[in-house]
Amino acid sequence: MRTTSILIRKRITLLFLLAAVVFSMLIFRLAWIQFVRGEELGGKAEEMRTMDVPVEAKRGSVYDRNGNELVTSVSADSVYAIPGQIENPEETARKLAPYLKMDEEKIYKIITKKTGFEWIQRKKIDFETAQKLKALKLPGIGFAEESRRYYLHETLAPQVLGFTGTDNQGLMGIEKTYDRELKGIAGRIVVEHDAAGNKVPQALHKYYAPEPGNNLILTLDQSIQYFVERELDKVVAEYNPKNAVIIVMNPKTGEILGMGSRPTFNSNDWSSAPQSSWDRNPAIWYNYEPGSTFKILTMSAALEEGTVKESDSFHDPGYIKVADRNIRCWKAGGHGSQTFADVVANSCNPGFIEVGLEVGKERFYRYLKAFGFGEPTGIRLPGEARGIVIPEKQATNLNLATMSIGQSVAVTPIQLITGVCAAINGGELMQPYIVKAISDNEGKIIEEYKPKKVRQVISKETSKRVRDLLEGVVVNGSGSKAFVDGYGAGGKTGTAQVVGSSGGYVSGKYVASFVGFSPADDPEVVCLVVVSEPNTSLYYGSQVAAPIFKNVVQDTLRYMGLPERPGLKKPKDPLVFYEQPEVKVEVPNVVNYPLEDAQKLLRSRSLAFKTKGSGDMVYGQTPGGGAEVLSGTTVILDLRPRSSNNNSQVTMPDLKGLSIKEAGNLLDKLGLSLEPEGTGLAIGQSVAPGEKVTEGTLIKVKFKPVSEQ
Repeated sequence: MRTTSILIRKRITLLFLLAAVVFSMLIFRLAWIQFVRGEELGGKAEEMRTMDVPVEAKRGSVYDRNGNELVTSVSADSVYAIPGQIENPEETARKLAPYLKMDEEKIYKIITKKTGFEWIQRKKIDFETAQKLKALKLPGIGFAEESRRYYLHETLAPQVLGFTGTDNQGLMGIEKTYDRELKGIAGRIVVEHDAAGNKVPQALHKYYAPEPGNNLILTLDQSIQYFVERELDKVVAEYNPKNAVIIVMNPKTGEILGMGSRPTFNSNDWSSAPQSSWDRNPAIWYNYEPGSTFKILTMSAALEEGTVKESDSFHDPGYIKVADRNIRCWKAGGHGSQTFADVVANSCNPGFIEVGLEVGKERFYRYLKAFGFGEPTGIRLPGEARGIVIPEKQATNLNLATMSIGQSVAVTPIQLITGVCAAINGGELMQPYIVKAISDNEGKIIEEYKPKKVRQVISKETSKRVRDLLEGVVVNGSGSKAFVDGYGAGGKTGTAQVVGSSGGYVSGKYVASFVGFSPADDPEVVCLVVVSEPNTSLYYGSQVAAPIFKNVVQDTLRYMGLPERPGLKKPKDPLVFYEQPEVKVEVPNVVNYPLEDAQKLLRSRSLAFKTKGSGDMVYGQTPGGGAEVLSGTTVILDLRPRSSNNNSQVTMPDLKGLSIKEAGNLLDKLGLSLEPEGTGLAIGQSVAPGEKVTEGTLIKVKFKPVSEQ
């Protein structure tokens, strides 16, 4: 009995000790959770029962250099729901629908979701509507003041300014590059709920206001930008090009005063525009062969190296042979004997090739790099291209010759104008920039950008000689249409063929350009005009781009208040190689021609043209074939798409006057075959013009030498 009692006491004692150990462990665990991890676990618990919804900050404004507001953010209320707090979803949806202009059923689906927070409508509620909705005092319905981006001038420099997305994030242009500076610090809405998203007693519901972003002050001048946009609209109306670019720069500082391109878009409605109009800025990404405008680099290098002087003599027989190729001058028969100053004024290809070869590959490439070609300029706009330069080790003498006249090298518009600024501003390569300063929301300047000299490229003396020679181009040469009354000007025309995707040049497609400066004696602005693939018979830079340069620069200098010199006016422009006296010509019949062939034929008769409609086939023209008009008259071409049906009917074109090759090419494009008879030019055809034939039909055409007609 005694033994049993002792055993029971031992068991009780052991049980008590075990209970004490377990109890001690629980107390220790409780203390650990409460005092050591209490803050951490409390935060996690709060995180689980609360929803933190970000509220974007008001984005900073964008101003031009004179303080004119270009981009702002307007306040717009957004409506949200806390589903767990809504007492009567049907009634709430019915009351909200007319104010939000939304379907009642759609609102009901949103506000009955098993979540803690839902947006109903964002950035579309004006002040008056918001006040009426707030007066309803609907449980579970709240309002957050957000901002919506607004571009005050819808089509003013849209590729430069860019645009934002739904959440006010910068997507393109300076909106993207300077997104961090513009976007500010987001606020938040904190909402408490249970696991099912339902209302909890004494729920937490707080709104933390966002902090607005900083403002940008651009180097752009709103008025100068208007001049740029105006001239671009004229270019589109008159030439209907593939794209066009105008840049205006201060050559002394690198500030961009104006930058525009076509096609364009409405910044406030960018998503409805074709992607090709807004996803890139042609001023900084378009790679093209610059043609004769690049000769400014060649002459700058040669003058700096002392390999040529203005008075040096050249002889141009109409071509120059390099390796196994004859490179022709634009003027049949050449310019004959001339000085280097004449070579520049005449834009003589053989003369410039001779100068480039004398500079030599090593020195030429040194100046290519010094002027910034083959590398981005660092303008701080998204999507800048590098240009295309043949690696020096791979370059041949033929490459050097063609690069000397602006072929076999691709540049971007921003690269070219930056390099030209260096050539005429005293030899300093300035980094182009477009943001002048950053200010806070109270207008205080917090960061300012100063002109940045990258390097000295040529001497001041050489730069002065370059300016004088380029002034001669405008006064006496091919750039006469760029002369700026009261200020004078210097510059260089360019007419380059378009390089195809598979290499080689595309027949009938050109890039017309002009780059120049004014006033002639002390340049304050440099302007580049690039018109890619003008859809008319006019395509020379001297015809298309030089007058645009004059219009932009003359208005810019007058706007800047620079005094004019009354006596500085250019006499009536002399007739240059591409200007012919007006004569009567017969309009060819180009109906049923492919557009490219129609354009070539009209150009050969010195006729201009414009197109209506879309497609690559001509089905009508005004004036009609056979009409007698003065050279330079514009022929309106009505277009339609080419049929994709292999057995479709095509209309027979008029082949009269075409050579065998021209007639064969034309019929081939229409899906027809040629059976020629005789030689010379076409005088008759087996199917009369205007008749319908099935693709694949054999067309017999009679040809006769001109001397026998």
